[in-house]
Amino acid sequence: MNKNIILFFFVMFFIGTDTFIVSPLLPMLRDDFGISVEQSGWIVSAYALGYAVFALIAGPLSDGWNRKKVLLWGLLSFGVFTSLCGFATDFWTMFAFRFLAGVSAAFASPQVWAAIPQLVQSHQILKAMGVVTAGLAISQMLGVPIGSYLAATQWQTPFIMIGSCTFMLVILASILLPSMPAMQLQHKPVSIGSRYRSLLDSSTSRIAFAAYFLFQLGNFAAFSFIGIWLSDKFSLNAASIGSVILFLGLGNTISSFFGSSLVNKIGPRHSLKYGVFLIVLLYLLLPYLSSVTYVEITYFLIFLILGMIFPLMMSLLQTLSGTARGTISSLANSSMYFGTTFGSFTAGILYAHMGGFISVSLFTVLCFSMSLVLFIRSGVLPGSSPVSAS
Repeated sequence: MNKNIILFFFVMFFIGTDTFIVSPLLPMLRDDFGISVEQSGWIVSAYALGYAVFALIAGPLSDGWNRKKVLLWGLLSFGVFTSLCGFATDFWTMFAFRFLAGVSAAFASPQVWAAIPQLVQSHQILKAMGVVTAGLAISQMLGVPIGSYLAATQWQTPFIMIGSCTFMLVILASILLPSMPAMQLQHKPVSIGSRYRSLLDSSTSRIAFAAYFLFQLGNFAAFSFIGIWLSDKFSLNAASIGSVILFLGLGNTISSFFGSSLVNKIGPRHSLKYGVFLIVLLYLLLPYLSSVTYVEITYFLIFLILGMIFPLMMSLLQTLSGTARGTISSLANSSMYFGTTFGSFTAGILYAHMGGFISVSLFTVLCFSMSLVLFIRSGVLPGSSPVSAS
């Protein structure tokens, strides 16, 4: 396997672990900081908000910079602020450090998605994206549960460990990654606004990104409150919640490695349609399950399908432009983290005031259904007719 893809796998593993680690720790942080359920959702949102806002800037800028340098500096600051989360003394210091860690990740991870089409052959792009996506999946399967076990006595430990490992990754990336200078396509520098206007000039791009935002809005609304729901319904502690998430990550990991072959067999259009339909059915069932074992099986199936859909969506978005891949990656990641921000905030309100996890699950179902309709309408799927530009 390409050594660069392996390196990208680990970059996404550590960034993914830091992204998801807060979910099983929310019950402990809620008690330690003395905050409400709604406030605890903002600990998730802080990271997502920092990422979402600055990804909009990082992508277009990085299209004119050396991607390796951007990745290294982004990872370095990511490690610093993640480590500092372990020294947070109250809600607001945790919020600040999580926000800055998100800002740092906004500069680092888009370079990974943008570099894949640059460093691998075209017929291997979908497979490479699946492998890199597996880094996110395994961060759920192993990173988050291990973090939960480490936090069984002190919640600070996982943050310090992730930061320390990231510093080691910076050293490896500086040695192994080739230089990736910007492609000089014209003499005059292109403004950030011009890059986005060029990308979003067609209705196909606008609708495709709206669909991706809705998908991630529903996805993270449900994911953000897994820990609190399992704690409230089944009285699970942090270590036990980590064990449940182990099954979740296992499904995602298996699909990330082998899902691309299935997509190639049945086609992107059918893969997306049937995949979203099955996830909707499983989320409708999930809140009514009375056994932790059934919950584990259901989450395994949900994230088995998600592991196939996510790299498919990313590869479809990358087809929107051949010269603005950093901008595409950043807008996609920004859409995802804006979805995380508003998803966790909305889920907090729904969970606290409108029937608990049942209302959160229904919100996720609605978002996924609308996302599928928009993806089909956009024309980005092979076999679809693109909508006319407006």
